[in-house]
Amino acid sequence: MSGRWLVAAAIAASVALVGTFLALGGSSYAPAEVRDPCKPRAWPRTSGLEQTAGQFTLSALDGTACQLHVSRETLVLALGSSAGRERFASDPRLQEAVRAGLLRAIDDGERAGALNPVVANGLRGLARNAPVDQLVSLIRDASPIFNGLGGLFGGLRGLLPGELQSLIP
Repeated sequence: MSGRWLVAAAIAASVALVGTFLALGGSSYAPAEVRDPCKPRAWPRTSGLEQTAGQFTLSALDGTACQLHVSRETLVLALGSSAGRERFASDPRLQEAVRAGLLRAIDDGERAGALNPVVANGLRGLARNAPVDQLVSLIRDASPIFNGLGGLFGGLRGLLPGELQSLIP
């Protein structure tokens, strides 16, 4: 009798699971649309360097993907594998796209108040002149710019007069 009870309980649990799935809209599943990377996205308020670096990375990926006419997701998957990086590295548009993506992220960060104008201008110079392989690593992980006492610009803090030190995050 206990074997029949277990089978009946398993069937009832299965029916309840399927019923719940259907009631919650499981029968009409449609994947979410991939957003157009060329459309601007608002930067949400960030609280901390890690969140700011993450938002910067997403914005740079959007800008780069827009220039390459691919989705941000496609670009992320390509940068995540060595074969994908090689495929994108052979694209003659890559250098221009990476620079445009970083410039977009810098502009977005400045507009959102996450970067002050002095730091933003320094980053623009870096984005325009640094080797592309180093820029790709900034797109993959922007935290070196923002970590510690100002990240990349932290060493500049001691070189500035007192009233200008506050310009470096």
